[in-house]
Amino acid sequence: MCAKARDLLGTADEPAQASAAREVPRRTHRDVAAADQENAEHFDVWTRALGSIPATRSRHIPRSAMPRIIIKPSDHAFDCDADQTVLEAAMKADLILPYGCRNGACGSCKGEIVEGDVDYGPHQASTLTDDEKRAGLALFCCAKPKTDLVIRVREVRRAGDIPVKRLPVRVESIDRPAPDVAVVKLKLPANERLQYLAGQYVDFLLKDGKRRSFSIATPPHDDALIELHMRHVPGGFFTDQVFGSWKGREIMRIEGPLGTFFLREESDKPMIFVAGGTGFAPIKAMLAHCFHHEVDRPMVLYWGARSLADLYMADVPGRWQQEHENFTFIPVLSEPKPDDRWPGRTGFVHQAVLDDFGDLSGYQVYACGAPAMIDVARGTFVGTRGLPPDEFFADSFTYAAEGEARGG
Repeated sequence: MCAKARDLLGTADEPAQASAAREVPRRTHRDVAAADQENAEHFDVWTRALGSIPATRSRHIPRSAMPRIIIKPSDHAFDCDADQTVLEAAMKADLILPYGCRNGACGSCKGEIVEGDVDYGPHQASTLTDDEKRAGLALFCCAKPKTDLVIRVREVRRAGDIPVKRLPVRVESIDRPAPDVAVVKLKLPANERLQYLAGQYVDFLLKDGKRRSFSIATPPHDDALIELHMRHVPGGFFTDQVFGSWKGREIMRIEGPLGTFFLREESDKPMIFVAGGTGFAPIKAMLAHCFHHEVDRPMVLYWGARSLADLYMADVPGRWQQEHENFTFIPVLSEPKPDDRWPGRTGFVHQAVLDDFGDLSGYQVYACGAPAMIDVARGTFVGTRGLPPDEFFADSFTYAAEGEARGG
């Protein structure tokens, strides 16, 4: 075992409290360094088609000049301009529906069309299938109403509770914990603070009108600096600058907070956190928030990465595991290098959860990573382990040289 692996996993040898995760097998709590000898699933697990949903037909209602949308079960109502999506119109009306990517990739905004017709808009076919359309489902970040609508979706909160701001920021520091990861800390003007919920993200507003989104890795109580985790996308317009020319003290503009990926603190259910790569950023904020407020709910973090170097901040959850009896950290490597001499869990991170939990019906899951990881985690946790669909909370991001849609 290499020194870094030994340091990382050495803290996992002490038994965790039995209540830390009611269904986690003893081997997981006793020794998360135990090697998983089973072969990792083939990569097509990420793209496996999810089960179809029985089709039902929605009933059409008369069209008005400006479509009127009613949300069930709250009965909140709002109007929608012709060029607006359902999500955009809801936000304009000071209402927040669940959303994450805002481009049809993550599925967080999926809800039911009870009455009416929509243009489904551009989206990934795997995120909203034809069977789901026939079942009356739509992605509200893409869907535009063709008639008045009655929709059924879980409302999160009113946007007015936390104002979205546009602020100048200065790059205070740039650290490189891994060759392709930068931890960037931003300083706000002296008289400004960004109020946000742990797990939300900010957009960089670029001169060409484009945006780049990154999750906030610092908890709300520690808001002197805003910490972001950025993975380098070779050929990417924004991250090429970050990794190539940024030296610190650059002045940028951000908008936030954005997104509905945050802790549901009214629940007392145990929580499972699943992070892929820099998807650790918002989960780091959530966990730090929990520890600061002495949340005693059982918590388990599964952090998946390719190799040991990609667990770029593993000392943080490793330290938390030593300090908090209700928290367990389980790192999972999909492609450990020979030099890693990795004795711990291997394979896909969602599979590690499936291996450890036979029944998720009494849990909440918070997951952040690539859309494929989110899709298969949602499908398998709900479909094979009984997780209630409305207890799966996710934020997904994509890496692309042109888009760089989300960085963490």
